[in-house]
Amino acid sequence: MRLGISACLLGTMCRYDGSDNKDGFIINTLGKYFDYEPYCPEAEVFGTPRPTIRLVEVNDETRVHTSFESKDLTDELDESCEKNANRIQNDMLCGFVLKSNSPTCGMERVKVYKDTNAPSEKKGTGRFAAKIKEKYPFLPLEEEGRLKDPWLRENFLMQIFAYKHIHEFVLGKPSFKDLIEFHTQYKYLIYAKSHIFYKKLGSIVANTEKKGLDTVLEEYKWAFLEAINEKGNIKKTYNVLLHIFGYFKKLITSSEKQEILEFIEDYKNKLIPLVAVINILNLYTKRFEHSYLLGQKFLNPYPKELALRSDIKAYK
Repeated sequence: MRLGISACLLGTMCRYDGSDNKDGFIINTLGKYFDYEPYCPEAEVFGTPRPTIRLVEVNDETRVHTSFESKDLTDELDESCEKNANRIQNDMLCGFVLKSNSPTCGMERVKVYKDTNAPSEKKGTGRFAAKIKEKYPFLPLEEEGRLKDPWLRENFLMQIFAYKHIHEFVLGKPSFKDLIEFHTQYKYLIYAKSHIFYKKLGSIVANTEKKGLDTVLEEYKWAFLEAINEKGNIKKTYNVLLHIFGYFKKLITSSEKQEILEFIEDYKNKLIPLVAVINILNLYTKRFEHSYLLGQKFLNPYPKELALRSDIKAYK
């Protein structure tokens, strides 16, 4: 699996002053699961070291200027950003981690200066980040700073693994039967993100209009990508947990029922992390060898070693 990364986050000394922004989580944790493709549109076109740049508002248009001489470098940087954005498709990426606050790579709240001496406002988007969003609206995209938030980190990694899976699935030239099996795996994961997309994807798979396979697969892929771009929350996840509990409630004792329900309620009330509830549900799933639940991505969406559901703050 390949992730695009702002090169400075990997320790490449490509910042304006020849330094880096090495990120421990990216290198030490994500590096166990992903291959990286480094990108730095700035260094590619301006070299290292180089003058600092910033976003500047000129006549209601955001431009790129050097910080001190105020030389306009917009066209040169945009050309490099376009070239690097086109490269993403060839690199077969399943996600991208960008450097926060950068006039090139920042996803949001990048400082924008006036062409005068007025204070800056945190309202901009980096030129490369904007180009990625434009060309690949559903590519999993985050900043290294935002990945410190357990909720954003869990959603981002879940999206990456599902993004990779749907693309590999479609490239494998599946049949209608294969599509039904794929969709079945993701039913509860999608439900935990969006009930609207849960219904929409189910309708596409039902194919009451008898569309051709290629058309159905294309419709399904884009709806699926939209769905996994949604972020889960406690309320939606709580509903899914109750649905899964329903498969066992007639097979277990009253005390076991009470134990599971207490775990689910404790999760809802932010007393325990989601992983505690998932572990007990996985235990009963294996105990009763429930084939439908054993295949549910919601219960095991990524390697457990990532421990993304082990933090109470991983859901809001």
